[in-house]
Amino acid sequence: MVGMNNITIEDCQLILRNFTGKEGKFNPPGTRNFAVPLTDKQAAEMDELGWNVKYFKPRDDEPQGQPFIKVAVSFENKPPKILMVTSRGKTYLDEDSIDSLDHVDIKTADVTLNPYEHSFNGGGVKAYCKTLVVHIEEDYLEMKWDAIIEGWQNDRKAIGAAPVDDYIDAEFYEPHEIGG
Repeated sequence: MVGMNNITIEDCQLILRNFTGKEGKFNPPGTRNFAVPLTDKQAAEMDELGWNVKYFKPRDDEPQGQPFIKVAVSFENKPPKILMVTSRGKTYLDEDSIDSLDHVDIKTADVTLNPYEHSFNGGGVKAYCKTLVVHIEEDYLEMKWDAIIEGWQNDRKAIGAAPVDDYIDAEFYEPHEIGG
């Protein structure tokens, strides 16, 4: 395990998000973290290297639960680089703004894990967040009105098209206007 390298996981989901550091059943107060679901192959490779891979309780039809890695987010020594990406660009998040990731819809994420070898409970490798890039799933109406406010009212490229199944283009008339 000596001299372990960082591991990057691309196009992943973030689960069990606690960027606020809220106290919970499995979380002491002030401890910020999230988890990344792993494929069986990723879990086997990381487990072999000593990473602290965990498994959810299996469902009735599964022999083994979904593997995941819990990732600590610490600003104490070397703060992680955390970026939130939207249609308007990227925003770097710091210790005061990272909690916004607890409440957004995430399309996908890329994360680089920094290994920390420890001897606690028989030893292992704890994953710390080194870099996290989060692509936000944006709401159509929010994008539309942001574009209007910013002066892009007629530029459909800036806001994209409306969702096909969820959009109604309608005009309203008074009854006397349509012969009623």
